[in-house]
Amino acid sequence: MTTGHSLFKELTEEELALHEAKNKDYRSDSDPLANFKRVAVIMGQYPKMLWATPEGVAIIYSLKQLDACLSLLERGYEGGVENVDTRARDVHVYWKLLRILHRERNLTTTPTAE
Repeated sequence: MTTGHSLFKELTEEELALHEAKNKDYRSDSDPLANFKRVAVIMGQYPKMLWATPEGVAIIYSLKQLDACLSLLERGYEGGVENVDTRARDVHVYWKLLRILHRERNLTTTPTAE
């Protein structure tokens, strides 16, 4: 007898297949969680950084893509789901978004001349 929603197992299997495909792109040769650990080490180098800001999130997203790209290059693996080129483009997009977010924040926090 099956309990729960009828799509639950199907969605779980789709997510498992996606995880297995994407994990090859950003893992190390031995650690499937290496990407998270490497990015955390980078973040730890900036203990005063306020990561819980829109700019901080843009940087974290960029670091994830940058790290995945480095991992692909280091291993000589072109990538299964995303490749070096798509990761590099993502990094460029996140840094442009960071610039926009930073400018918008400065516009709202810069005192106006009276």
